[in-house]
Amino acid sequence: MPAFADLAMGQSVVRVFCLTTDDVQAFATISGDSNPVHLDEKYAAASPFGQRIAHGMLSAGYISATIANDLPGPGSIYLSQELKFLAPVFHNQDLTVRLTVIGLREDKAHVTLDCQVLNEAGDVVLAGEALVKAPRI
Repeated sequence: MPAFADLAMGQSVVRVFCLTTDDVQAFATISGDSNPVHLDEKYAAASPFGQRIAHGMLSAGYISATIANDLPGPGSIYLSQELKFLAPVFHNQDLTVRLTVIGLREDKAHVTLDCQVLNEAGDVVLAGEALVKAPRI
């Protein structure tokens, strides 16, 4: 498990997630967000997207998972997150999360991360910045 002292400016991690229709359905059930643009093929076909899209917060959840598992990793405490949803995320595709350390505050063990989620074409679909308290040990 990496500690704050092991982190460096520019350090980066990449993690790939396979977003499935089952994931979207489970997220809708758990979150209570049953917007038909996420779940109903016929409705979504008539939307500006032309097909079902995943919940934006599901993609954001992959950022959370990467923070918790990889950078800074287990024991991290998520303090804040800014997000910009740049493009739709469609069902049944791989998403790549890229986190990069862009700030370190020693006295509080705070880490600022540049956060990006990319689709299979390599387009950034979600971008933001997270503030995380890293474990000291």
